Amino acid sequence: MLRFFAEFNSKLLESSNYITRRQAVKLLGDILLDRSNSAAMMRYVNSKDNLRILMNLLRESSKNIQIDAFHVFKLFAANQNKAPDIVNVLIANRSKLLRFFSGFKIDKGEDEQFEADKAQVVKVISELEP
Repeated sequence: MLRFFAEFNSKLLESSNYITRRQAVKLLGDILLDRSNSAAMMRYVNSKDNLRILMNLLRESSKNIQIDAFHVFKLFAANQNKAPDIVNVLIANRSKLLRFFSGFKIDKGEDEQFEADKAQVVKVISELEP
């Protein structure tokens, strides 16, 4: 499974092709958010390399990629048993992440679930301790 995600990340999520990146991050979200894949999701969100890739996708110029990346990124934040590496990366980037999320909005009206998820992510990141 680790090999699958390594290949998925390098060939799809880090592709130079916009369509490939957009579809890959959407597919990744669908895979990880499916309850039957909870073991795979836990493995994925305990990888510092995976977190780095998702944080880079949040910086994409495409709002669609940012939103799909956010749905995967929130799994890292929501994980109750974060690996120390994950906590360290989130703390090291806390101010940048909080600044990013303060201006992160979706265009199609106000989506209450999105805003609630974003507020929860901000709360978790704000309260992290080493």
